Amino acid sequence: MNRPRRADAADNRERILEAARAVVATADEVRLNEIAKRAGVGQGTLYRHFPTREHLLAEVYRQDVDELVATAPRLLAEHDPVTALTRWLDRLVEYARIKRGVFAAVEAGVRKDLSAHSLGPIGDALTTLLDAGKAAGTVRPDVDARDLILLVGYLTRLEQDEWDTRARHLLRLVLEGVRSRG
Repeated sequence: MNRPRRADAADNRERILEAARAVVATADEVRLNEIAKRAGVGQGTLYRHFPTREHLLAEVYRQDVDELVATAPRLLAEHDPVTALTRWLDRLVEYARIKRGVFAAVEAGVRKDLSAHSLGPIGDALTTLLDAGKAAGTVRPDVDARDLILLVGYLTRLEQDEWDTRARHLLRLVLEGVRSRG
């Protein structure tokens, strides 16, 4: 039986995940002692929550996937389909940065498991956004989630030093190709 976490333990876990996300997004190398330091916890606390580096990075990745997927319906409830898709693609840039950092820091087998976890839910979220745009007549009827996933795969080829200047610009170009011209 799983007991609920104490409030301080839950806070520590969240701080560790936030620190790990920051390190993954900005550092060339993911060091657990740097993550513990940024989170304001000791090494023992970090290892109690995440026994290995792979456990920690996998959880960072899974949280980002879950947040990205959950964003699609919220954006559609608040915005027209093209604006929702645009804002979702903006969020995708941050997700891709984390994915790239996590994938660079884990073994090939872990990468494969993480990809399998994310591809279906992300494709489903993207399909929801595209279908809303098609229904509104603002997204081309011949575009599907797989098309966009393949097109935005270029994010993995960007160098870290050009990320901030190119990632969103390139997504805007992709978005222009998705929009309906009618």
